Amino acid sequence: MSTSTSLPGAVQAGAPLLDPQGGIPNSPASRPGRTPDGKGHALTRTTRYKLGNVLVTLILSLGAVVMLGPLIWTFSTSLKTHDAIFALPPQWIPDPVVWENYLRVWSAGPLLSGIRNSLIVAGTVTVIGSLTSSIAAFAFAKMRMPFKNAVFLMLLAGLMIPFPTIMIPQFMVFAEIGWVDTLLPLIVPGLFGNIIMIFFLKQYLENVPDSIIEAAKLDGASYLQIFSRLIFPAIRPAMAAQFILWFMAVWNDYLAPIIYLNTPEKQTLQLVIASFNAQYASQTDYPLIMAASFIALLPVLIVFIIFQRQIIESVALTGGKG
Repeated sequence: MSTSTSLPGAVQAGAPLLDPQGGIPNSPASRPGRTPDGKGHALTRTTRYKLGNVLVTLILSLGAVVMLGPLIWTFSTSLKTHDAIFALPPQWIPDPVVWENYLRVWSAGPLLSGIRNSLIVAGTVTVIGSLTSSIAAFAFAKMRMPFKNAVFLMLLAGLMIPFPTIMIPQFMVFAEIGWVDTLLPLIVPGLFGNIIMIFFLKQYLENVPDSIIEAAKLDGASYLQIFSRLIFPAIRPAMAAQFILWFMAVWNDYLAPIIYLNTPEKQTLQLVIASFNAQYASQTDYPLIMAASFIALLPVLIVFIIFQRQIIESVALTGGKG
């Protein structure tokens, strides 16, 4: 004799569990934050990712506007008339556009000779100096030399000595050998390399395996062949980034040229623009000053555009190695 007991709330065999709302607890529809197809969380992550990208884009765009604002204002002012400069509210778009300011600037001072002198100094120092810096970094990073670390620390200690400290002794040395009022004091010291670039490239070369260099030496390659065929292609992106920074520093240098250069025809571009400011600011001829300043920006902008790809590659490689 068998009896079956029916109790309220009894669970029948094989029957699914019910939640208090009458649904199936483990079904996708009853899980918080999920749609019936089970993709609710994935859609939420995608939405958050898109919102994050939009926020980052807005922040970077705002930073770009802040950084490009002075450049745009310089170019805008260089095309204005004297009265439009002091107009309220300020005019971002000149009306009328005065292109004549870019013609007057060439006859207002030795601008052409200043550009030529700056190109000679910056181009010679950065090209030859970058090559010697890369060779020195290769020597400090991969070659076996006595007292290598001590010499490298002495070079780094030189970074702690500010230029005004050695300015007068250096001037006396160059005056004794007759280099004052020439471009040689601005060129010759930089030909032997830049300590910051040497340090940066040395740290970059620490990631290159020594086994590659040892294998090249076993194949009979000299150190110059190893550098030209193996090391230089590997550090080229890092060199490009440092090259631009060094070029900008030499191009914008004002203190060293004003110490050594006296003749207007031998002055660099920064001294020429300074003389423009002293001469024409009293006449409120700011369009002429801004035209000269904008012309001075173009070489640095061109160099940056040329090496932009290498800079991005350098940042990408550095991030990948980290």
